[in-house]
Amino acid sequence: MSAELIFTIFYLLISFGIVYPPEEFISAGFTIGNWFGKLLGSEDENFIRFHIKKSMLNLVVYSCLPIIYVALLYLLGFVDEISSLFIGPSISWQIFATFSIVAPLLALLEIHRWSNNNFQNHPIVRNLTKCCNNNTTWEVVAADVENEYRRLEIVTVKTNPMTKAVVTENWIIKVTLLNMFLAHQSDATVKLLEVNTFDLSHINANITQFCNIEVQSARVGSFIIRINALDFRNLKDKLSRRMQLVLPNSFSKSITEQFMEVFRETVNENPRYSTNMELDQCLGCLQARPGIKIQKQCPDEGIHPMEQKCTDCFCRPMWCLDCLTKWFVSRQDKDEQNRWLSKKCTCPMCRATFCVLDVCLLEQPQE
Repeated sequence: MSAELIFTIFYLLISFGIVYPPEEFISAGFTIGNWFGKLLGSEDENFIRFHIKKSMLNLVVYSCLPIIYVALLYLLGFVDEISSLFIGPSISWQIFATFSIVAPLLALLEIHRWSNNNFQNHPIVRNLTKCCNNNTTWEVVAADVENEYRRLEIVTVKTNPMTKAVVTENWIIKVTLLNMFLAHQSDATVKLLEVNTFDLSHINANITQFCNIEVQSARVGSFIIRINALDFRNLKDKLSRRMQLVLPNSFSKSITEQFMEVFRETVNENPRYSTNMELDQCLGCLQARPGIKIQKQCPDEGIHPMEQKCTDCFCRPMWCLDCLTKWFVSRQDKDEQNRWLSKKCTCPMCRATFCVLDVCLLEQPQE
């Protein structure tokens, strides 16, 4: 394998990582946003202007990748190869060489066009202008979006290295490399179009689902947001309008959700614990009333000598069933999911050991 070919493959990998940065590039700071951080400013303080400048930087950097490749070939001493690019017999290489020179020039012309007349021709500004009311400018809309983005109650979902979705109190936003799509929630209709299920993904070895959500607006048209199903609930809860489910009941349950159902069913078959104590809110969620008591019920016979036995828990009822189930799951080994139901856990307060047979639902004593 020639040195030129090795360098070309290496440069292609680096270029792909710049355009579509993997987690390793992001953690190492090898991204355009990190390189030009001082020029871009703070995204939290100036969300719209940050992405206007970043989109122009993205366009410049991407257009310069071919000419940088040619320049590096020259610096590394591949002079003959560069000559063959421009005057060689191959038409495809001549087209590439010409494109490497023309692309940065076209990018600069496009940026000049975007910058004219207070960025009126920029794709982001054009979308902001569509959201303007009478006698207002895009800067008024931008200020409103930036003001809401500074709040803590926003939901941000990184859909992939090139796209992210943001939901504020009043805005639904999709940010891409060169553009931004947004719609006011009062003017938007949100639909769950489809759910794609994958048995294996780059995220984990379990079943992974991705949702395609369509945002329709009379002013700005429609755009699609694709997110992981794990982020669906957070995004849905932030919407002020109810989401239309084109495909209802299309979500498959994760291993954890399936186990939690079996755990609850098993607890329902356990003996009840009678109490007339006055109970406060659940310590886990602070919403529901405590509904269970850990009371040793399982026998000690047949337990392996090396296995830890269940012990008595003397805590008063302080947890609802959902919170205790989540606590039980969080203490289990993810590599032994098929044995979770036979495993043990410790009380969140006194650390007494218990199993699923020791979890008793509360009931009022009969008079």
